[in-house]
Amino acid sequence: MSALPILELDSIEADIAGSRILRGVSLTVEPGEVVALMGRNGVGKTTTLRTITGLLAHRSGDIRFENQPINRVPIDRRARQGIAHVPQGRDIFPHLTVGENLQAGLTVKRRTRSEAKEALDRVYDLFPVLREMLKRKGGVLSGGQQQQLAIGRALLTGPKLLILDEPTEGIQPSIIDLIGDTLKRLKQEGGLAMLLVEQYVDFCRETADRFYTMDRGAVSASGTIAELTDEVVREHLEV
Repeated sequence: MSALPILELDSIEADIAGSRILRGVSLTVEPGEVVALMGRNGVGKTTTLRTITGLLAHRSGDIRFENQPINRVPIDRRARQGIAHVPQGRDIFPHLTVGENLQAGLTVKRRTRSEAKEALDRVYDLFPVLREMLKRKGGVLSGGQQQQLAIGRALLTGPKLLILDEPTEGIQPSIIDLIGDTLKRLKQEGGLAMLLVEQYVDFCRETADRFYTMDRGAVSASGTIAELTDEVVREHLEV
């Protein structure tokens, strides 16, 4: 791994509607690794992701991407620099077709026609169902199909860091396995760094290299995925 993290959060504080949500959050993601951000509902996980992407301004602390501060960088520039976000709920365009949704991902990064075709073929290789459904509206897809579309669209932005918020939520077990295998394949073949918010412990153990847990807006534990023991789960994750 590189000596420099691809992403570094240092003492991030953030408020929503006047209430302090994040309290000194610090974490790193190294190039080519998968990091799981875990915790009970309402502890600040999604808010942390929103500060990274620029959807939420933070009040203090520093966010660095590829060793450069991005505290004041707008959302669209963060995307062009290589941060892709698959939010909870997926945020696909329901009235656009699968093909049109994918084309939206291609607009973030300037490409030649052959480069765009290569990127699309890569997504179809990862998620074959998308090629079969190009003319279907996004809103009629199943939850698992929508998640594959959302991840595929994010990959078409050419990210260096892929951020996923609850990628297994509301999805059947076979598609959870497919998504897990895809994330491992992306890491192995392309060295893509990933930060995922996830409550499904077994999924994290299967896909992640390291973990952080959060409680009341702060990091409460961290370590290698081998250190995510049943005792840690009971103390920091169980309701």
